[in-house]
Amino acid sequence: MTVQTDRPPIRDPKGKPKGNLSRKTSFRLFNRALSFLAIATALLLWFLVTNLGLVDPLFFPSPQSVWAAFVTIVQNGYKGRSLLAHIGSSMWRLLIAFTMALGLAVPLGLASGYFKPVRAVLDPFIEFYRPLPPLAYYTLLVIWLGIEDASKVALLFLAGFAPLYIAMVSGVQRVPRDRINAALSLGSSQWQVFTQIVFPSCLPELFIGLRTALGFMYTTLVAAEMVAAVSGIGWMVLDASKFLRSDIIFVGILIMGVIAIILDLGLRWLQARYLPWVGKE
Repeated sequence: MTVQTDRPPIRDPKGKPKGNLSRKTSFRLFNRALSFLAIATALLLWFLVTNLGLVDPLFFPSPQSVWAAFVTIVQNGYKGRSLLAHIGSSMWRLLIAFTMALGLAVPLGLASGYFKPVRAVLDPFIEFYRPLPPLAYYTLLVIWLGIEDASKVALLFLAGFAPLYIAMVSGVQRVPRDRINAALSLGSSQWQVFTQIVFPSCLPELFIGLRTALGFMYTTLVAAEMVAAVSGIGWMVLDASKFLRSDIIFVGILIMGVIAIILDLGLRWLQARYLPWVGKE
């Protein structure tokens, strides 16, 4: 006869069952292996298609030529500027506009979600310009602010302001009213409710809005540099297209994609670092 005993599961130093931890680790490694396999397959197909002569290299360069163009740009720069200078110009415009959008859209979105009169004043203007393609009014910004960085920063700011504002308004509206009423009944002031209940409850929506706004701003940045600029990754791609340098075009596109991934991973890391409960309810 066997005697069954209820033994607690073996736990790691953080108190989590080791079985669940190893299972999650296995799934994570499996997903990363799938991602690596997908990238390797795409690179292999690119290599085979271009090196077997199935496409014209003028329109679809080989990985070797793209790598050679990248090494040349790293060593000698492009049109009198180093690659880091072009990347720095783009990131500087993006940083200024992102900081401005964060500093203005977040408080206005919180105020609009919590106070209906504020939303009634701002909503008509935001809903009017939000669906407009940014390049539709970029010409006006160039006329008003010139072709220097001021017009580009203003365009990026407008592109990122609306999604971040809407995310904050939505976050405030999702806060349970019972939570607010309970705080008010216990003697909390409106300011205490706003700063200690409403804003912390909106942090998940804040990071969603940040990722969405950053995506809009990044795509708008590349388009703005293609219209009127003398530096930046977008300008480099446009200038290379005038001379049918598809290898340099591919270099610029790949750099844009890598930078976009790094920026999004940074925001996701911040969310996981400071909001570890999101997605685990």
